[in-house]
Amino acid sequence: MRELLPETEFLFVGAKGKIEMNKVPEAGYKIIGLWISGLQRKLTLKNLMFPFKLLSSIIKTGKIINEFKPDVVIGVGGFASGPTLRTAANKGIPTILQEQNSYAGLTNKLLAKKATKICVAYENMGNYFPKEKIVLTGNPVRDDIIDVDKKRDQAIKFFGLDPEKRTLFSFGGSLGARTLNESLIKHLQDLIDADVQLIWQIGSFYYEEFKLRLEKFDLKNIKYYEFIKEMDLAYAAADVVISRAGALSISEICITGKPAIFVPSPNVAEDHQTKNAKALVSEKAALIVKDIDAETNLVPEALKLLYNDDRQKVLSGNIKRLGKPNAAENIVREIIKIVS
Repeated sequence: MRELLPETEFLFVGAKGKIEMNKVPEAGYKIIGLWISGLQRKLTLKNLMFPFKLLSSIIKTGKIINEFKPDVVIGVGGFASGPTLRTAANKGIPTILQEQNSYAGLTNKLLAKKATKICVAYENMGNYFPKEKIVLTGNPVRDDIIDVDKKRDQAIKFFGLDPEKRTLFSFGGSLGARTLNESLIKHLQDLIDADVQLIWQIGSFYYEEFKLRLEKFDLKNIKYYEFIKEMDLAYAAADVVISRAGALSISEICITGKPAIFVPSPNVAEDHQTKNAKALVSEKAALIVKDIDAETNLVPEALKLLYNDDRQKVLSGNIKRLGKPNAAENIVREIIKIVS
């Protein structure tokens, strides 16, 4: 948006206590927090507070919108999107939804009726939204992961790898994923015996524990980290990627064109990560291992894929075809059309 319309003013609205309340100011933008949280899908005392939180947030978003006077309001499905977009739509202000997953979240389904446009990352989203409002834009990703193949030599040097050996890259988000970590350490000797190199983002929740557990292994080919800032180089070095199936991780891997094995998290609303991964599997663009089966099957599947060049080529070609490297610009051009 800054590139196409430099004079644009921005205001972010988030949920108090959530990660955006730190990340947005760090990026140099103002954010206002709402007292809002998700509606639990089972009977719980937290749900008793939900109506009060919602009413409080609707009143507050009314004041925010009256003061900021936005030309357009964009929601990405977080807790704050519901009251903010509902209030904006009721005031006649154009709204845009950006649905990142292959399965629409409850908030976005409720907001779709009054939305002006709905930007999606997957085909067949007409099952959830009015088809005439849908635009297939993709999910925005970091610019530095585009054309990672050109960075392979730089990546090999950065991680201290042998360019002749096969390389596996595993990550489960900045906090980490217990299932991925346990699956890798259970079969780590198999990877070592196969002379496979591993780039492993353990995550901040599990790093100290696994650092101790790794002391008994020969770690010459194992490069493990609490967090990897240089994700573009990790992708560039990898022959095969292991990941959870969050929408943005999938979007990044599609653009890198890396053969991937997804292990969907079972701890997400409406099991949307499984639906994300299955959307790729149906296109023969990725493999899936269930969370419950990962400790037994994940590393054996990864080893099979690492040493099957033909299968890698098929997966890589199909997943690359699904990538949308211009997603951010596509969404901004939809915004500009509406504002114009």
